Amino acid sequence: MKVLVTGITGFVGSHMAEFLLDQQVEVTGTIRQRSRLDHIKHLKDIRLVECELRDPFSVESLIEEVKPDLIFHLAAQSFVPTSWNSPMDTIYNNVSSQVNIFEAVRRIHPDCKIQIACSSEEYGHVEPHEVPIKETNPLRPLSPYAVSKVTQEVLGYQYNKSYGLHVVLTRTFNHTGPRRGENFVTSNFSKQIAEIEKGKQPPVLYVGNLQAKRDFTDVRDIVRAYWLAVHHGVSGETYNIASGTCWRIEEVLNKLLALSSVDIEVKEDPQRLRPSDVEILLGDYSKFHKQTGWKPEIPFDQTLKDLLNYWRAQP
Repeated sequence: MKVLVTGITGFVGSHMAEFLLDQQVEVTGTIRQRSRLDHIKHLKDIRLVECELRDPFSVESLIEEVKPDLIFHLAAQSFVPTSWNSPMDTIYNNVSSQVNIFEAVRRIHPDCKIQIACSSEEYGHVEPHEVPIKETNPLRPLSPYAVSKVTQEVLGYQYNKSYGLHVVLTRTFNHTGPRRGENFVTSNFSKQIAEIEKGKQPPVLYVGNLQAKRDFTDVRDIVRAYWLAVHHGVSGETYNIASGTCWRIEEVLNKLLALSSVDIEVKEDPQRLRPSDVEILLGDYSKFHKQTGWKPEIPFDQTLKDLLNYWRAQP
């Protein structure tokens, strides 16, 4: 089986590559000139291909050469605050890349199964009576990133209905674990604690909005869900991938602080606050569980411990 992973050098992509190698499949991943290879340099049995996903000719050449049986489309501008600073870049990057993949697959290898990594950010504003959030909940996106993900999802539906492409859409709620980018909240807290412990930073930890509530799943459970999605998900359907448990960001911070013996002061940094923030994201993954049997297996406390230890191990 030939599998293509876009964004293989990223957080989820690197864990996806590890998982796929355990499945004994042939793995090809896309990189760009400026891609950092830190997360995958330990993997010897994957093939890396330089491809600018926003360029239709590069994508068509890639699909023609690889003719993948499965595509996990993970490449994206995925950091919400960046989308506020560069809304058009975020939307263009995320949408054009996907259209180019769909068009190439449609023309060259239409039997390929494609998983699109969408986001719980699409739900945006959620009323208190609407949690836990089901796939039928209204989409009220509150950031340019969320708008780009809604667009990706609608395109997936359209290409499935118009051309019969086998596309499965996963609305993934917050996920974290080792190698998570330092801009994301759990990783940012963990890195600050690790650097305070090493004496690289004064014992002050800077935070943004601590009152938001989020549903966190371990990345290693997420990639297993993506594998099940392409094999057992219904083409054209959307599935929530979530833990079904909600944590206030302040609770997450306290869990991480409890893993350290250093006395740390917490201070709010106004620069970390967003123009608008989703108050609560708590997912109902029962539809996906019923279809695939998937459920999260790694406890959140273990995820946070592994994440903090990852940052402690960094030079």
